[in-house]
Amino acid sequence: MTDKNDKPQATRPRRALVAVAAALALVLPPSLYFAYHPFRATATSPAKVSQAQRLAQFGSEPAGKDVRRVANWVAASGDNGTRGFAILDKVGAKVFLFDAQGRLQAAAPALLGAAHGDETVPGIGDKALKDITLEERTTPAGRFIASVGESSSRGEDVVWVDYDAAVSMHRIIKVPERLEAIATPTPDDNRMSYGCINLPDEFYEKALRPAVDRTGVVIYILPETRPLEQTFASFRDVESPTKLAQH
Repeated sequence: MTDKNDKPQATRPRRALVAVAAALALVLPPSLYFAYHPFRATATSPAKVSQAQRLAQFGSEPAGKDVRRVANWVAASGDNGTRGFAILDKVGAKVFLFDAQGRLQAAAPALLGAAHGDETVPGIGDKALKDITLEERTTPAGRFIASVGESSSRGEDVVWVDYDAAVSMHRIIKVPERLEAIATPTPDDNRMSYGCINLPDEFYEKALRPAVDRTGVVIYILPETRPLEQTFASFRDVESPTKLAQH
């Protein structure tokens, strides 16, 4: 949850937290934080190119079934228009960033709202963080248009997902428990925010923010309690060979 109302404040991190963050950065492999996928065109026949362009291209990046279903639908339908698009897999606690043609650009783990659920509590964007109960700390599912803004409480830029609900994508908050959770190989401990999506700094600064500035980004947050069809009104499964859907 990003505070929209406080005035910007300069804060000085405590030495202990800085030390922990620095130590974790030294011992954890970079792949846990950020996977960059520069797209390289390969020679193929016009027929294959035409078919492949209808589907999302993941390269070798692992992704769940619903991530691939939504990515292929977006690539095939052009639901993103001329914007790039990002898919947040809440179950897998992972974000995938694509260019406008559906080619994967980057992927990274993410921290999400502590509560499971796909709806935003009405009026939550106007609540103080201390007044938000554990059950209200959800990351909403749906289709959102990203916009750049600022966290008034931390004095840094964020990518707004839902401004009214105060939900944004931002650099991970540098406290030991969050840095440790995002570095583990399992998503089981990645539910700890007030609803915002915490991301590795490098992913945010080198992939997400530049994409929003360059072409704009449509953000698709996958549901965890309801079918895709109930979350994305125009969603449809794209019928295609599994092999093509995975590469």
